[in-house]
Amino acid sequence: MFPYSPRRQVSRLPFPPNEDHPSQSVASAWAWGVGRIIDALELTPSANIDLTKIGVSGCSRNGKGALVAGAFDTRIALTIPQESGSGGAGSWRISDGMMKNGTSTQTAFEIVGENVWFSTLFNPYVNQVNMLPFDHHMLSALVAPRALLIIDNTGIDWLGPESVFGAQKTANKVWQALGIADKMGVSQVGNHNHCQFPEANSPTWTPLLTSS
Repeated sequence: MFPYSPRRQVSRLPFPPNEDHPSQSVASAWAWGVGRIIDALELTPSANIDLTKIGVSGCSRNGKGALVAGAFDTRIALTIPQESGSGGAGSWRISDGMMKNGTSTQTAFEIVGENVWFSTLFNPYVNQVNMLPFDHHMLSALVAPRALLIIDNTGIDWLGPESVFGAQKTANKVWQALGIADKMGVSQVGNHNHCQFPEANSPTWTPLLTSS
């Protein structure tokens, strides 16, 4: 077991492996685990890994986890959540609006019944998301000034592409305000399977990947 590092920003996520935190979420546990992997890399210089070029990525539920990890650990230079939908790159409020307008998309109410990705303390708000003092554009904004690439799939309504666009267009204002708008990008391409990289759009991603 590698030693717990209290100086790391991610250490605010309370997941020492020998303690019980019943209100904590799986997404937070994933982020805590990513932080411990980075701790291990820092203690293993013989691996010759450039720790200034660390990236984290995942698709679907793992995309949600990747976004949380990137938001809370400043050692991550590039965060790439793919097709993470509601609870990831999407907005709870916009997803609710999409559902009310007849688009079958994942909402807060549905997501807490599907899995334990979020804290049980979130449950009282799933039918009244407008009462939340935040939404996921703010989660994405925590990644700044580091690089963020959101990869979405416009061909799957369940992922809430309209919700993702609204949340990330708002989050992008933080990078704009910092004068580094080129450090944040959103790719919305359809007509491919869930979690498949649309190769036709690779040229759009390359500059961000190589500059991070």
